[in-house]
Amino acid sequence: MTKDGLYNNICKKQSFLCVGLDPDLSRFPGSILKTEDPLYEFNRKIIDATHEFTVAYKPNIAFYESLGSSGWMSLEKTVRYIRMEHPDIFLIADAKRGDIGNTSGRYAAAFFEYLDFDAVTVVPYMGEDSVKPFLKYNGKWTILLALTSNPGAGNFQLTRNNDDGMFLFEKVLKDASGWGNTNNLMFVAGATKSEMFRNIRKIVPDHFLLVPGIGTQGGSLKAVAEQGMNNKCGLLVNSSRAIIHADETDDFYKITRERSSVIQNEMALLLKEAGII
Repeated sequence: MTKDGLYNNICKKQSFLCVGLDPDLSRFPGSILKTEDPLYEFNRKIIDATHEFTVAYKPNIAFYESLGSSGWMSLEKTVRYIRMEHPDIFLIADAKRGDIGNTSGRYAAAFFEYLDFDAVTVVPYMGEDSVKPFLKYNGKWTILLALTSNPGAGNFQLTRNNDDGMFLFEKVLKDASGWGNTNNLMFVAGATKSEMFRNIRKIVPDHFLLVPGIGTQGGSLKAVAEQGMNNKCGLLVNSSRAIIHADETDDFYKITRERSSVIQNEMALLLKEAGII
């Protein structure tokens, strides 16, 4: 999917919501646990309930890898279902991969060729040669971690360079933005650090940002939009647990639909205020 294709879908749905498919078996209702493939059945109900309101889904690969081969099978079925039923959805593998070049090449093949994701999250701290294999795929996106939403982000990402005074995450943005372009490279910027978004936009004004942290982690959607939106929206704002595990009864998907609808309505207002729709 191109940048323009993603932007057009944002305008069509009046939403820049990304739903994180991070299923926690311990929070599943009994009716789902009794099915042949609980992870897939849970995801399918979430997708059916939310696809009208979201432009992207983001499975966190750890929730599938941790269950061995059965988890991978559930992930594959989930990807196939989205591709078949909702081909307009942007699909992100939240895998946080990154290694020496030949290993990164295998990771890229796994998520872009075998599993047919549109994008994969990548850790950039091994440098350009560890990222380039992901960027070789036409029509695919690499999403580099820059400023994350977790409390420990300050341990390294917010340390300053003695020479130019830049934060480490700002150097990542500045240097890595030249490795690809605005049609194949995004950056992760956490909603809990929204006060940094104006500076982020000075460095990468036209790149899309994947923004986690507006739900359970407490980030403000309004602050993110005001500080980080550009003239093509330029944001994919993710919510995971606050949507998919908002309810743990057999009617969980109904509450999930309500939660995603509320967020979409708020996003529509923000897009209108910005003159995008």
